Amino acid sequence: MYLHTRGKDKGRCDHRILSLCSKLCFAIGGAPKEVAASATGFFLQIYLLDVAQINAFQASMVLFIGKVWGAVTDPLVGFFITKSKWTRIGRLMPWMVGCTPFLVISYFYLWYVPPFSGGRFIWYLGFYCLYQTLITCFHVPYSALTMFLSTDQKERDSATAYRMTMEVLGTLVGAAIQGQIVASAHTLKHCPTNNMSAANLSAFPCWVLFDILLILIPRVTVSDPYAPKTEKQVSFQQAFVLVMRHGPYLTLTAAFLFITVAIQLIQSNFVLFCTYAADLRDHFQNIVLTILVSAVISIPLWQWFLQRFGKKTAAFCGITWILPFTLMLVFIPNVIVAYVVAVSSGLTVAASLLLPWSMLPDVVDDFRLANPYCKGHEAIFYSFYVFFTKFASGISLGVSTLCLEFAGYDTGACKQPPPVVYTLKLLIGAAPVAFIVTGLMILLLYPISEDVRLRNKLCLEELR
Repeated sequence: MYLHTRGKDKGRCDHRILSLCSKLCFAIGGAPKEVAASATGFFLQIYLLDVAQINAFQASMVLFIGKVWGAVTDPLVGFFITKSKWTRIGRLMPWMVGCTPFLVISYFYLWYVPPFSGGRFIWYLGFYCLYQTLITCFHVPYSALTMFLSTDQKERDSATAYRMTMEVLGTLVGAAIQGQIVASAHTLKHCPTNNMSAANLSAFPCWVLFDILLILIPRVTVSDPYAPKTEKQVSFQQAFVLVMRHGPYLTLTAAFLFITVAIQLIQSNFVLFCTYAADLRDHFQNIVLTILVSAVISIPLWQWFLQRFGKKTAAFCGITWILPFTLMLVFIPNVIVAYVVAVSSGLTVAASLLLPWSMLPDVVDDFRLANPYCKGHEAIFYSFYVFFTKFASGISLGVSTLCLEFAGYDTGACKQPPPVVYTLKLLIGAAPVAFIVTGLMILLLYPISEDVRLRNKLCLEELR
């Protein structure tokens, strides 16, 4: 399905109403990435510790270096994308198609246990860094496509909602299948011999091959709808300086950087918390599924809410919702409370996924209005947004796993010592709450209200 926006005048584009088929084709492209991301986010840490049998320090280095490496590649990929030439299928699509086969291979071997034990740290570090590089080559151009789907803000918001729904569904699929594999092998009766079957986990990449092929479905050929008639342009370096000085972009990025770190801490340590700190090892896979089902159902709710009350208000309501329930699970760790917390947490997960990607195009519009001659550099906004959030997440995940090492985490053990349990409670409760509160305080300074957004919309229409 090709979504053409090119016409005789390459610098002009009308308000195009996207069809349902067009929105679905765009949205499906994000699902396979989230299938893989949910598996690595929820289960890679426990996989490295209890399956690959590398110590907690080495696992923290794999997670930290891999995330930081992925963050570093984001601006590099963004730079090369801005230097790419237009092709018959656009400037962004060749990147997504070209990286897919290598992405499949790297992801397969990330979940493969090599027959040797001495070099497993290097094995997983290498393939995790390669996976992060290739997923960046897909994610940055895919995210930047949002700006080219339509010049209508409501159509872009609607397409973003479809995308987030598909991505959460992908997360649900990944967590469901991988969670059942982990749960079936991580029961108490397996503790005396083998905590988790590597053979069971080795089957996981096989079905992912099919899902990643869905990346090839969306095809978008686009041009810059706001390009001025004059040929005057600015270089990548000049555009980068202008972007990094744009106040709304810095505020939005900083706010969701802290919020993303909080969600990442909960996601990466949740399975360990349920297994060792809350005595919910027989329920964690169903709790994860409950969170994701709640998130899928609530995305249309947040889409309606942001249209009715504004995006900034939606962000505050959605993100603050998780705070009391996270603390409730830490202090009252029983099954009933866990499922209540799961349903409530799904609302915040949906908001944290939908809102930043819905607000970022508004920031780009504001930038375009202030810098009408800076065209063709949308990838800078998306690549550096992902860079900052990945870098912060890498540091937090590395530090959190390192904290488990200092607390005395016993690799492969059925029970962990009290300091590890206490550390897991901090990583699930106090730390995410502190990060979320900090992010929300920064978000108070975000200047693009609904009035500003509508004013920018009218000004851009005149510019077109």
